[in-house]
Amino acid sequence: MILTYALDFTLGCFGIALLLNLWLLLRGSNVVDRVLALDTMVVNSIALIVLYGIKSGSALNFEAAILFAMTGFVSSVAFAKYLTRGSVIE
Repeated sequence: MILTYALDFTLGCFGIALLLNLWLLLRGSNVVDRVLALDTMVVNSIALIVLYGIKSGSALNFEAAILFAMTGFVSSVAFAKYLTRGSVIE
């Protein structure tokens, strides 16, 4: 019973955080702010996927969260490399 309320509360908090990051992504003052907002959106999305997996009792959501985390990490590294060196592939 308390787990259901806790999961609903955390899903709401991460949903609000995701919307605030979307607002920062759209209104960011420079590229670095927008990249950090996008990276934080990936982390919040992973948390939402995992929490929904806990709530629904499905193990498939955890595999999706792992794939999303790997994709988010690789894209963050590639974009950081592009910003510092001007190219992704050397």
